This record gives sequence, C-alpha cells and structure tokens, in this order.
Amino acid sequence: MNKFMKAAFNEAKKGLEEGGIPIGSVLVYKGKIIGKGRNRRVQKGSAILHSEMDALENAGRLSGTIYRESVLYTTLSPCSMCSGAILLYKIPKVIIGENKNFTGEEELLRSKGVIVEILHDPSSIEIMLNFIKKNPDLWNEDICI
Repeated sequence: MNKFMKAAFNEAKKGLEEGGIPIGSVLVYKGKIIGKGRNRRVQKGSAILHSEMDALENAGRLSGTIYRESVLYTTLSPCSMCSGAILLYKIPKVIIGENKNFTGEEELLRSKGVIVEILHDPSSIEIMLNFIKKNPDLWNEDICI
C-alpha cells in the first residue's frame, strides 16, 4: 500500500473507531496531502459527509488549478455524489482502494476523462466487508438502499 492510500486507510480506521463507516480519503497535490477525510455521516449527523466530501472540505477553498493537478485517493469506490464533486472540481485522477464491496460511478468518471485506478487492496476490502456484515442497516442507509 503506498503512503497516500495508507493515509486514506488510516482515516477509515479513525472513522470506524469513532463509530462511523470505515471509508477514508486524501487529496494529494504535487506529492503532498492537502486534505484528509473520513465518512463522518454518523459522527456529525450529516446527510452528505462522505470521506471524499470531507477531504475536499478539509482542504479548504482552493483555486481550480490545484484541483486540476490533484489526485484523490479513496478506500472505496466513490458514489454518485462524490463522483459529482470529483467532476465539478475536475480532479483528473482517482485511486480507489477497492470496489468489491461497492462499485460507484467509475464508468461515469472514466467517460468524463478521469483516470480511475483500482488497487484491490486487501485491507480496504476486509475493513468494509466486516463493517457491512456487522452493520447492514447503517451501510444501506449510507448508500441509500
């Protein structure tokens, strides 16, 4: 696992420890993490605070140039909402830890020119699989089933 995916995975672990859903993300610009996030819907009582959204929020207001030169690392395939934010900010590359437990809008991202790389990371797969088994109702709420 590279250092940026490891940082995203550490965010996922923090989220789980806080009683949330174990998904983490980091936004990287020129080899440096500029935003970290984790799914904090449970912790914050939020309808939209997925890990990608949290990482963007924590990066703060940035110029479009920075987004267009950044890479988003996320432990789980991004949903429609998060993919919309990726497209809105024209983030050119998304590196995904896993898409076995959930496949988001990867094809939409690719169709819009985003480079999508899937790592099939065993740690990311395992943490989500265990969470989903233990918390199916919470998981279904998060993905609106």
